[in-house]
Amino acid sequence: MSEDKFDASLDLLRRLDPHSIEKNLTSICSLITASKNADTELVEELLSAVDVPLSVAQCKDSGKEYLCCDYNRDGDSYRSPWSNKYYPQPEDDYDQPPPYPSSILRQLEIKANDAFDIYRDLYYEGAGISSVYFWDTAEDEDEEEDLSNGFAGVVLFKKETSDQSGKWDSIHVLEVIPDTKSTSTYKLTTSVILDLQHKSENGLSLSGNLTRQLESSITADINNGVNLETSHLINIGTLIEKAEYNIRNLLQEVYFDKLKDIMLKDLRSINGGGDKSINDNQKDIIKGLQSL
Repeated sequence: MSEDKFDASLDLLRRLDPHSIEKNLTSICSLITASKNADTELVEELLSAVDVPLSVAQCKDSGKEYLCCDYNRDGDSYRSPWSNKYYPQPEDDYDQPPPYPSSILRQLEIKANDAFDIYRDLYYEGAGISSVYFWDTAEDEDEEEDLSNGFAGVVLFKKETSDQSGKWDSIHVLEVIPDTKSTSTYKLTTSVILDLQHKSENGLSLSGNLTRQLESSITADINNGVNLETSHLINIGTLIEKAEYNIRNLLQEVYFDKLKDIMLKDLRSINGGGDKSINDNQKDIIKGLQSL
């Protein structure tokens, strides 16, 4: 029964306006919790499975902004990658303390945030916000101090235009699985949420998301003075760069090229005759599209 509700919720979200996906997801979760048989596990599954635009918070200790998602959330609190603290501070009466990365993984997380902040500055033209979060995957807590057991993480990017008419959210969920002492398998799932709102009389709107996966087995070149941690960062950065390049090209083909093709070739005047000219309303839409 719970599985049917989960599938029905995802099916409904696919058919609703992607521009309002966060509002629609909240409404569905409210309906589930308000029912007689409230299923909190189903709500958690939906929140984990559905990608929504990233929210922004400010770290009180460092003053820097960071991105919030389900991977750095504990209840209503979100962990800052800069201070490693949760804001707002979780209640003391929690059954379990909020999760934190192990000390060695925290050091790698700090380096990753610095590295991807440089990546954001170069690839996003100095704008936007980036955040990186890592967590341990070893079942035995005694093994957490050694990256040889692998780890998982998420790399986040968010950029908005100055007038907030264009928004880009990039979510890269990764898992590092060691095969040998020097070789690891990297699994990467990339989701991009695009939202364009042209503020014109016609109100042109273009919203949606795209998800792709990459998997690669890479041998660390640790014989040339590069340690294992640095090698992981290099490999993760290379894969994310490749994933973003591929998905940008897909968005170009799916969203822009196809839409321009529809506007310019398929839509014709309804005035009859052999006239192939596009009417005034269609011209306005095309101008709006070209200015995005």
